[in-house]
Amino acid sequence: MDLDRFAADTPSDDAPGDGSVCVVATQPDTFKRCRDGLYPSPKSYDRTRRSFEYLAFYRTAPVSAITHYARIVDRVEQRRGTDGPMTTDDWKTLIDPFSTERVVIVFTWDELVPLESPVENDGHGVRGAWYCSLHDVREAPTLSALSDRSET
Repeated sequence: MDLDRFAADTPSDDAPGDGSVCVVATQPDTFKRCRDGLYPSPKSYDRTRRSFEYLAFYRTAPVSAITHYARIVDRVEQRRGTDGPMTTDDWKTLIDPFSTERVVIVFTWDELVPLESPVENDGHGVRGAWYCSLHDVREAPTLSALSDRSET
């Protein structure tokens, strides 16, 4: 269970509900880097060209739910083998299992905000990227309900 939302120093979930969101799936290694304020995406993925203000994170394990979101502060292009926010280990762990691309866009933020009520997986799962509002993420009890409100 994720207990971030009960911590005394947790950022407030007070972003405007009409904020545009890209929901992405994250495996445990990827979410670990999200806690550090970093999410990489191969440059060919649509989400690297699309405009949105927030990322929301569907965690495949251990909770199988959307548990957090973050307001994006920057998008940094990085080529494999060059200096940037991604380390060599990041490339091996976060990109190589999923893509052979040599260029990524790294989304960065200041604070990872836990949702008061996670969006639970009811057998639907998140594939690719979903686009919706922050209000939709906050109000949907399940991934199926959020899928009905999202553009993919």
